[in-house]
Amino acid sequence: MVSVPRGRPEPVRVVLRRKAMSHDLQPAETLLLTFKDKEAFVSVDDPIHKDLSTITVHGETLFLSCDETAGIDRLTPDKSGYGNHVHFNLGELVELPDGPDGEMDIEGLAVDGDWIWVCGSHSLKREKPDDDDDPKAALDRMADIDWDENRAFLGRLPLVMEDGAPRPVARDGARRMAHVKQGKKSALKKWLKGDPHLDRFLSIPSKENGLDIEGIAVKGLRVWLGLRGPVLRGRAVILDMEMKVTKNGHLKPRRLADGMRYRKHLINTTGQGVRDLSFDGDDLIVLTGTALAGDGPSEVLRWRDAVADVTSGLVEPAKVETLAELPYRGAVDHPEGIVAWLKPGEWLAVYDSPAPERVKEKPARVLADIWTF
Repeated sequence: MVSVPRGRPEPVRVVLRRKAMSHDLQPAETLLLTFKDKEAFVSVDDPIHKDLSTITVHGETLFLSCDETAGIDRLTPDKSGYGNHVHFNLGELVELPDGPDGEMDIEGLAVDGDWIWVCGSHSLKREKPDDDDDPKAALDRMADIDWDENRAFLGRLPLVMEDGAPRPVARDGARRMAHVKQGKKSALKKWLKGDPHLDRFLSIPSKENGLDIEGIAVKGLRVWLGLRGPVLRGRAVILDMEMKVTKNGHLKPRRLADGMRYRKHLINTTGQGVRDLSFDGDDLIVLTGTALAGDGPSEVLRWRDAVADVTSGLVEPAKVETLAELPYRGAVDHPEGIVAWLKPGEWLAVYDSPAPERVKEKPARVLADIWTF
């Protein structure tokens, strides 16, 4: 049983039936997460507890996000695990180009000190056909490729304590919210235009090996972005930028010694894309998964001393360790977020498309896994 600090409830242990596999890793514990019911979110098609896309931690507080909303969800300890759900609509704190209800496709959250960083996927999306569509109508529908302007959000907000828990705000004294300048087009894509490796993927939709951010890790104003796509010759891409706050209060990457605004690290993931990033000291933990639509295996990698790597290039194989191959369950339990938990070697993971045995309704509850590796 995991020991927990005073004031935090013990994780709830639930035994799950999983498919047998050659590396049949099992979670050490599970943690029950309780959310408000779907009716609280008028813009959400899927219940929020079944569509988690990322997770981060501030002390004893969990911050999560559902990729269909334009906001952040906060959970704090309760008698059964984590609950006391509060949703923060970022459209009330930031002027979003597509409005407060426009989908941000938040795929990256990271806490650094008393700041929370938020990153949208920056991806295009192809219209998804319905199985009962007329075949010709479905084909025509799939020709539509959409761009949601809110998806290009990349910024940080101050966290302040209120009633014993942190909440994101637009301003806290001298600390102010700041984000990359927004508009009709993505500033990040503008900086990547002409890149010999990435330029040709900028107009390709997500889940088709197009540009798709699904992880963020931060130290100070240095930001790492993990790409689900593109994957290049079996290697995932991690962008590394050193931000500054401009006179107008926006975030912008500094130009580095080579004149570029970013470093480009390619890490051998055997064909998988990045699904989340999280720091463990100066080591970067990389959660991987399929770059395309559909199902696929997921691994947890450790990139040792990633902070010291300040040049673009291929990450040396000797610096990368495979910590775990997470159980592959096909159409369910797709790992989407991972964050360091209570003790060294413990990691909390959340899933998209959770297995039925993870999910409980009324109230909306789902089980997260605590892994040790």
